[in-house]
Amino acid sequence: MLDILDLEISLDKAEYKNQIKDLMRRLRSLQRDCWQQKLPVIVVLEGWAAAGKGSLVKKTTNYMDPRGFIVHPIFSPSDREQKYPVLWRFWQKLPPKGKITFFYHSWYTHVLEDRLFKRLAPERVPGMMRDINAFERQLVDDGAAIAKFWIHLSRKELKHRLKKYASDELEAWRVRPEDWQQAKQYKEYAALAEEMLTYTSTGAAPWTLVEGNCQRWARIKVLSQLVSTIVAALARQATNTSTTTNLPPQKELLPTEPNFLSQVDLTLNLDRDEYKQKLRQAQVKLRQLQLKIYQAQIPVLVLFEGWDAAGKGGAIKRLTDILDPRSYQVNTFAKPTEEEYRHHYLWRFWRQLPQHGNIGIFDRSWYGRVLVERVEGFASEAEWRRAYQEINEFEAMLTSDGYVLVKFWFHISPEEQFNRFEQRRADPFKQYKLTEEDWRNREKWPFYEVAINQAIALTSTPTAPWTVIAGNDKYYARVSVIEAVIAAIQAQLKRSGNG
Repeated sequence: MLDILDLEISLDKAEYKNQIKDLMRRLRSLQRDCWQQKLPVIVVLEGWAAAGKGSLVKKTTNYMDPRGFIVHPIFSPSDREQKYPVLWRFWQKLPPKGKITFFYHSWYTHVLEDRLFKRLAPERVPGMMRDINAFERQLVDDGAAIAKFWIHLSRKELKHRLKKYASDELEAWRVRPEDWQQAKQYKEYAALAEEMLTYTSTGAAPWTLVEGNCQRWARIKVLSQLVSTIVAALARQATNTSTTTNLPPQKELLPTEPNFLSQVDLTLNLDRDEYKQKLRQAQVKLRQLQLKIYQAQIPVLVLFEGWDAAGKGGAIKRLTDILDPRSYQVNTFAKPTEEEYRHHYLWRFWRQLPQHGNIGIFDRSWYGRVLVERVEGFASEAEWRRAYQEINEFEAMLTSDGYVLVKFWFHISPEEQFNRFEQRRADPFKQYKLTEEDWRNREKWPFYEVAINQAIALTSTPTAPWTVIAGNDKYYARVSVIEAVIAAIQAQLKRSGNG
């Protein structure tokens, strides 16, 4: 792939000036269109050291409105960033709808430079490339435009530029020891780049290979392709907007097989004395495990989903009662904020992931996309149908990074829910918990039942299975939750050799 590039190609100064001026005007106009049409644009600049990426970014942004773009130079991950999955820090930097973001180096550094310097185990490379492809496809499916550029240099040109920069006192600071290693191990680095480009050039986010020996040619090629990518994305967005509408709330019950909820024995219960004894034993065990996962730097994420008034809040309280609050956090997710609406729906959940060694508890989660957003028509059919794959990919990224992922659905009978609603209405201290929306949701019980059964069927995987909690008896439900979390942590400690 790289061997066929004509690195001798060049562009004379006069022709360059004519083309660059027109391209910059077009790009400035497209920047305004992106803002008006709420199109996020992600520009990935990769290539050899001294390939001209920095000057390209500077030249491009000089013509743009600084309020509508941001440049992210990517360096080695900080100590904090190393406590999360590799892609975590990049989710934090994704542009909101309407903005353009330039990544000066990117997530590809992990499968390229980290491989060259033996910082990434070879067996992890295929999984990392798979995760990158999923990451980019999810963004494009959500409406983003991605333009990826590899700027290629000959070995001779690379050495020449590094020597030139190193001899200039104003530029010498830019030359890293790793850059000299690229030149020294040129063939090995080129082979790694070739493999990366082959496996990560996809229909959703293809690579553009740029002949970089002539900087004028490289700039024109990058800007031309960037303009084309944005124009195509805006056209695609206009087509999707005119042909896609959100589904109205479901009007008929679709059959679902198997019915996981119907298999739950809601008569399971504990008497008060047995509850107190089991609860105390489980809480003490969990507290001991909290220390072990901190020492082993194992992250734990517990998701709580379920019917309104099913007892999620009470279970979370008992789960956390004995834990050290310095290494756990509870996050509650409701309707997305205006800022969250301007990003991919998974963005807000990536931001709240627990660090390695900590416990994160999510009261509601990304399953809202295939539950409430599906039933209420807040997501189009295309959006919630593709979410099953996106969720499985997201959860696979977490578990492959060592996360313990525990997913609970709190199940109660319609009769029990009604009784709890009435109790809340009669109790002045609990009336705030009962809203008109709760009553409306209750009327759609059959539709939600279909949605959760399908979610369980399509997203219960060997590494991230669902646990359905029999919730009619709160005592039984609370103990069951803690025991399930304990079992999941113990299994991961054993797998990691820390059991």
